[in-house]
Amino acid sequence: MTQHELDPAAGAAPGNPDPGDPQSGGSHPLRWRILGLLGLAQLMLILDVTVVALALPHIGQDLGLSREALTWTVSAYTLTFGGLMLLGGRITDLLGAKKVVLAGLTIFILASLTAGLGDSAVMLLGGRVGQGVGAALLSPAALSLVVTLFADEERNKALGIWSALGGGGAAVGVLLGGLLTAGPGWPWVFYVNVPIGLVAAVALAVLLPDAPPAGPRPRLDVLGALLVTASSAVLIYGLVGAGDRGWTDLATVGLIAAAAVGYALFAAWQRAGTSPLMDVRLLVRRPVATGTFLILMATALMIAVFFLGTFYFQHHHGYSALHTGLLFLPVAIATMVGADLTGRALAAAGPTRLAVAGLTVAAAGLAIPAIWLGSWPVVIGVALAGAGTGALFVVASATALGQVAPHEAGIASGIVSTFHEFGASLGAAVTSSVAAASLAGATTTGFTRGFVTAAIAAAVAALLVAASAARRTRTAVPT
Repeated sequence: MTQHELDPAAGAAPGNPDPGDPQSGGSHPLRWRILGLLGLAQLMLILDVTVVALALPHIGQDLGLSREALTWTVSAYTLTFGGLMLLGGRITDLLGAKKVVLAGLTIFILASLTAGLGDSAVMLLGGRVGQGVGAALLSPAALSLVVTLFADEERNKALGIWSALGGGGAAVGVLLGGLLTAGPGWPWVFYVNVPIGLVAAVALAVLLPDAPPAGPRPRLDVLGALLVTASSAVLIYGLVGAGDRGWTDLATVGLIAAAAVGYALFAAWQRAGTSPLMDVRLLVRRPVATGTFLILMATALMIAVFFLGTFYFQHHHGYSALHTGLLFLPVAIATMVGADLTGRALAAAGPTRLAVAGLTVAAAGLAIPAIWLGSWPVVIGVALAGAGTGALFVVASATALGQVAPHEAGIASGIVSTFHEFGASLGAAVTSSVAAASLAGATTTGFTRGFVTAAIAAAVAALLVAASAARRTRTAVPT
C-alpha cells in the first residue's frame, strides 16, 4: 500500500478523517457498498475454481481431453492465480489498490471470454491461465482494501463476510456449474463472468477513490514470482503424473525434489534481494503460518471432494450435470452455515479450538463415503465436510490477517490468497492421481481411495494443530 493509503491524515486534518479515503480508519461512508462490490468480484474468482468442476466431463467429451488435461483445466487457473499472487500483492502496495483492482478485472473478463470460446485444449488452457493472471492482480488488491477500509470489530466482521465467500462461494460454484452446463452449455461457466465483471468494474471505477502512490517505487521482484510459480508448476506436474507413473517412480520423485529445490531458491532469493517479493519473516510468524496452513488444507479438501463427487455422480451413476449440481446444494448450505457459525463464535471460543473442530468435522464427513460409497453417503459426508471447511476458511483468514499492521496488509493478503490457490492446485492434482483408475474407468476403487486420503489428511491436520497449541501452552507456562 502507498503512504497516502496508510496515513489517515494524508489530505485531511488530524482527528478529522477524509471521508473520501478508504484508509481513514473505517470512516468511508460507502465502505459496506464497496465491500459488496469487491465481494462480488472476489466471488467470481472463487466460483471459477469450482464452477468448472461440474463441466469437466462435458468439456473432456467435447474437446477430447485426457485425465491429465482435465486436471490442468483446474490447476492452470489456480496455479497461475496462486503463483502470481505475491506479485499482485506487491504491485498493489506500489501502485495503489484501485488501479490494480480495475486492471485485474479487465484481464479476467477478457480471459473468461477466451476460455468460453475455446475449441481446443490450447485455447481453453490459455484462457484459464489468463484468468489466473487477472485474479492474481484483483484478489490481493481487493482484500487489502477490505483490511484497510475497516477497523477493530468492523474489520473482523468484514473478514468474516469475505471468508464466507471463500467457502460458500466455492460450494455454490458447483451448483451454478451444473445449472449452466445443463442449460446453455459448458462455455457459459466462463461467459457468465463477462456481464458480472463489467458491472462490477464500472461501479468500482466510480466508487473507489483515487489514492496515487507516494514515495519511491522499488523494483518488482519478477524473478521471485517466476521461481515460485515455476516450482509450483513442476510440483503439480509431478503430482498429476503420479496417477500413471506411480508415486515412487523416479520421474515423480525427481519432479517433487526439483520443486523443493526451487522453493528453497525462492526463499534464499527473498532473503538476499534488495526488493523482495515478500518478507519471509512474515510467513514464519505463528499467526500467519497457522492461517496459511489452514487455508491450504481447507481449499485442498474442498477441491478434493468436489472433484471426486463430480466424477462419481456423472461417470459412475450417469447423473446429468443439473442433477449432480442439485446434489451439491446441501454442501453449499452446510459450508455457508459452518462459516457463519464460526464467525459468530470466533471471539468466544478462540481460533485454535475452532480450527481443530473444523478439521475434525471435515475428517468425520469424509470418512462416511470412504467407508460406505453410495449416492446419499457421498452427499451427507461431503456436506458435513463442507461445514468443517467453511469453519476453516473463517479461522484461517482471521488468524493470518486479524493482527497484521496496516502497511503489511497487501503482502499478507497476497500470502493468504496464494496458499488458497496452491491448496486448490494440490487438491486437484493429488485427488486426480489417487483416483485415476476411477476417473478413467468403471471401477469405484479410486473414489474410495480418494475419500480415504482426504479423511486421513484432515485428521492428521487436526492433530498437528492441536499438538502445536498444546506445545505453545506448555512453553508459556513458567516452570
